[in-house]
Amino acid sequence: MLERIQDPSQKISPDAVKVWRISALVQHIISILVLAIILFLQQYFEWFDWIGYVAIGLLVIDVLYGIFAVFIRPTLLQRTWRYEVDEDFIQLKFGVLTKRHYIIPMVKVQYVNTNQGPLLRYYHLSTLTVGTTASTHEIPAIPEQTAQALRGKIASFADLGESEQEWEEEELNHDEER
Repeated sequence: MLERIQDPSQKISPDAVKVWRISALVQHIISILVLAIILFLQQYFEWFDWIGYVAIGLLVIDVLYGIFAVFIRPTLLQRTWRYEVDEDFIQLKFGVLTKRHYIIPMVKVQYVNTNQGPLLRYYHLSTLTVGTTASTHEIPAIPEQTAQALRGKIASFADLGESEQEWEEEELNHDEER
């Protein structure tokens, strides 16, 4: 059965790069501001010198990693992210240095959700979350319509609608017994 599994070919949205860049930029601006405040307080209150040296070291590291996280990493992630959904499996393949390839059997899927933060909503993107018995997996930054269609497709393939209906009937029977 595994011989017929082909590598995933679906790509996430190119707008994911913009979302990830903005998110990384905001995170690094906040951390740089916090370190700058620590440096100011160290000078103002004449704290130990080592506090200033540590803050400067962390500031340099944060700026260098920020350059990578804002300008290089989002493009690499978008180029390497692939996914595929068929009636038997969900495949996720991603990673730059550490490549990961997950094959999730549909029979193990317990739930599927879509979610959006403000940035994803602005770019009309959603993140699809698939929950199994052991973990959760995400397909980030796919177009809203694609995410909704995939959510329905996965729910259908995994027979999630039927189990929800059975649960509702069981709940109604339990309420009638009371």
